[in-house]
Amino acid sequence: MYRTAYLLLLLTTIFWAGNAVAAKFAVGHVSPMVLNTSRWGIALVILSALGWRRFAADWPEVRRRALYLLLLGAAGFSLFNVALYSAVLYTSAINASIEQAGIPMLIIIANFLLFGQRASMAQIVGFLVSFVGVAITASHGDPRRLLALDLNFGDLLMLGAITAYAGYTVALRFRPQIHWQSLMIALAAGGFLASLPFTTVEIASQNAIMPDSRGLAVIAYAAIFPSMLAQMFYIRGIEFIGGNRAGLFVNLVPVFGTLMSVFLLGEDLHLYHGVALALVLGGIWLAERSSRRKAAA
Repeated sequence: MYRTAYLLLLLTTIFWAGNAVAAKFAVGHVSPMVLNTSRWGIALVILSALGWRRFAADWPEVRRRALYLLLLGAAGFSLFNVALYSAVLYTSAINASIEQAGIPMLIIIANFLLFGQRASMAQIVGFLVSFVGVAITASHGDPRRLLALDLNFGDLLMLGAITAYAGYTVALRFRPQIHWQSLMIALAAGGFLASLPFTTVEIASQNAIMPDSRGLAVIAYAAIFPSMLAQMFYIRGIEFIGGNRAGLFVNLVPVFGTLMSVFLLGEDLHLYHGVALALVLGGIWLAERSSRRKAAA
């Protein structure tokens, strides 16, 4: 069970990291809100084609929990990306990377305040160690750069983004007992519907860029890997080991994203990349080692 959870969560973070690199390829070839709506629209069509029989069988329960499922999909699938895409227009990549690393801690705090679920000391230490790894990645190995960070409106948007995704993770514990295909269809529908107003505004303000061939390739990747597979794997990982533990894997995203930029975009590879990856993995290992012992006891 643990090996399966770790594999699924590692693949999740790799796909999400690839989404960040794909976004760099998308600049000038498809605008952010068009990309967001297209990815969830395509994901919804594919998921519906594959799982409509399951969805029809689960429809009574889906209809009963429709508002919850739509809001859950809106928060976790669409609003997070909308806030992230908008935030990077105002704040730096360093700020955005470090602020995303706050998702695991928000999950831990929410689970404690709402459900009395306590994090172990090893989990907290593991989070801090992995956070240092993210900070090293974001500052390009020079911690002095962190002292020059300037908070602005983009950082407020990032706070909204990480709050939305932490809330989505915590709220998954209340998901109805339906087939995973039915769950994904309902969540993707929520994500797609929530994206439409933002794309409408983007088009009305004449900031929309319709996709060319490269834009279509980015949309295809985003629809299949970060949108469908990663979200399914993340939900399954939470089922195996819980939100507190699964959330810590999110800190691998900026590290993997940086490494992918090295190999795919030709950016330079430095020693701090390896140090950061070791710290993030080490932090996750510390937290998991303690959690597995506690679960066994």
